[in-house]
Amino acid sequence: MSQARGSGSAVLLVLAAATLFGTLGPLSRTAYDAGLSPFAWVAWRAAVGSIGLWAVIASRRGVRSSLDGLRAASPDARRWLALAILAGAALNLSIFVAFQRTAIAIALLAFYTYPAMVAAVSGLLGHERLDRTRFGALGLAIVGMIAVVGGGLQPATGAAVDVLGIGLALLAAACQTTFVVASRGYASIRTEEAMGSILVGSAVIAFGAAAVFDGPAALARPLGDPGLLVLLVGVGLFAAALPSFLFLTGIRRLGPVRAGILMLFEPVVGVVLAAVLLGEGLTPIQAAGGATILLAAVLVQWRAAGAASDAVATSAATAVDAATVEATVVPAPGGP
Repeated sequence: MSQARGSGSAVLLVLAAATLFGTLGPLSRTAYDAGLSPFAWVAWRAAVGSIGLWAVIASRRGVRSSLDGLRAASPDARRWLALAILAGAALNLSIFVAFQRTAIAIALLAFYTYPAMVAAVSGLLGHERLDRTRFGALGLAIVGMIAVVGGGLQPATGAAVDVLGIGLALLAAACQTTFVVASRGYASIRTEEAMGSILVGSAVIAFGAAAVFDGPAALARPLGDPGLLVLLVGVGLFAAALPSFLFLTGIRRLGPVRAGILMLFEPVVGVVLAAVLLGEGLTPIQAAGGATILLAAVLVQWRAAGAASDAVATSAATAVDAATVEATVVPAPGGP
């Protein structure tokens, strides 16, 4: 009974994380309306989020212990972590520009083609067999994406379709795929330290991008706008640090596969909030396409769960391989 209650509370934690991440689209629009650029938004959110997350890590494990763990990692692990940092930064920069250019629902649904992308890339690299289930998931994701885009081309649709915006959302999905595949290479680094490093790296890269493309004045804009600064601090703490911590806790209690399936609640929250707060509706064709994309993601998750179970059943020595199979569906920390 206590185990069931523990599992139920873990489910609630992951759903809470997905809900908080799902608010990012509408909240980013609020910041853009206040004059903040997408690059500056990513920089401030990642900076505040990384401070909050590292504060939690330090309180639980200590700063020195965490840094020692990073320093003790092998050169290969650090290189793979560096690739993940670059992918995580590019992911956030791409998706938040996409939120500015196109409907949030369309951007989120385009982004959530990444589980099918992961299945395809993992199969091509020989990490996992590209079987019928994965082929089917990839096909469903492609069909769903065509329906989402094509449905927006109908007259009088409430969801704006922007080719560059959709392209950036798909680029974000490709970056997420890169992050997921790279995560195999730094499995020896503790999860929370890897997550904290990725958020710090994203902040540094985003600050650099904002300074180059927007200028220092645009980056410093929140300092002259107390309301905007409060929004960014709140977003960094409650839509970056907190959901990342909740998601990490959920992974530990439920396993990556179940947590990953529950995280599919994020685009549902984002689509509903965009419709209610911003009036961005979806046509029936787009809604069907979105459901198809999410079905493809669930198929990938279930297939990963089956592969992990088979590996464990074959031999206890393959437990690490099973964990690696599960890890392929875990999204990057910090959102979007």
